[in-house]
Amino acid sequence: MAKILIVDDEPRIRDLIREHLLHAGYTCEEAGDGAQALAVLAKGGVDLVILDIMMPFMDGMTCLREMRSRKLSTPVIMLTARSEEYDKLAGLEGGADDYVVKPFSPRELVARVKAVLARTMPAQGEAGGMYTFGELVIDTASHSVRVAGQEAPLTPKEFDLLVFLVQNKGIALSREKILQKVWNYDYYGEDRTVDTHIKMLRGHLGPCRAYIVTVWGIGYKFDPDVH
Repeated sequence: MAKILIVDDEPRIRDLIREHLLHAGYTCEEAGDGAQALAVLAKGGVDLVILDIMMPFMDGMTCLREMRSRKLSTPVIMLTARSEEYDKLAGLEGGADDYVVKPFSPRELVARVKAVLARTMPAQGEAGGMYTFGELVIDTASHSVRVAGQEAPLTPKEFDLLVFLVQNKGIALSREKILQKVWNYDYYGEDRTVDTHIKMLRGHLGPCRAYIVTVWGIGYKFDPDVH
């Protein structure tokens, strides 16, 4: 079963989350701030991080940036006591996979954990698949992407987005459809989430960035034959 790292400076919040995750069958580790979280992550074995934004010593956003700078692709669900769009977008743009606003329903958080893990952990016995388009190679078994022989440092969410586009090659997909399938639930009114991730994804794809085509008035499509 997956191991979840709970990062929050409030012991009662950690206890609440741990209780529900254990009941759902997960194993847990805990950290009281971002620095402690990085120390746990350095040991390996963590499948997902639940990361509070507001913490002393090292806050959640700083921890997330440090994780991604160290090429740690462990999926992250952000916890925030603030519901402003800025906080949500800052987390998502920084490489988070999802966010939950405090106060939250523990059952909802567990559901989000299951959804993120379903997208980022290969199923047992799954052979995976390989997609090759010119200099772009996507390996779903190893969750890796190579461009012109070099590995592209995609976050789990960026990888999911790319695979979804590839699996629907040549089909114009609306932002709403992408949100529903890649994020696994409705982000009504936050189409900019898709645009932001598309921009970051294109940046990682270098000479293959043109494969992701903007379809004006609709959304995006993957077209490796574009010139």
